[in-house]
Amino acid sequence: MERYHHLTGRNYTKKTNETHGQFAFTTSETGTYFACLSSHHDQSHYTVNGTAIVSLDWKMGIRTKDWDALELRKSEECVNEISANIIYLRVREAYMREVNDKTNKRVAQFSFMSLGLSITVSLFQVWHLKRFFLKKKLI
Repeated sequence: MERYHHLTGRNYTKKTNETHGQFAFTTSETGTYFACLSSHHDQSHYTVNGTAIVSLDWKMGIRTKDWDALELRKSEECVNEISANIIYLRVREAYMREVNDKTNKRVAQFSFMSLGLSITVSLFQVWHLKRFFLKKKLI
């Protein structure tokens, strides 16, 4: 089986001694293409009534796409995207957990510092008021 361009005479596909199968070719040139099929009868092959069955299914343009493979690639890309998104979310979750832990630590430190400062100020006020009242001889 041969396929060639009628103007350039360039062969695109050539298969010999094939009894069955699928054959495809893709070109970047527009034009008319011919397919030449030949059957050579010899004594080594058994044929019934000397007939051969040839089935041709020509596809051009969008019909040549293998949509099952495209759907599989689309699904694979979708799975890869979901997986990458999950990894991104895990990394982001770890970062947010780290920020949350640091913030909680700082809030706890600030709370203890505020409590310590409040106790110090109250003790100072008690001392000051006691001293004030002792000077005024109210106590």
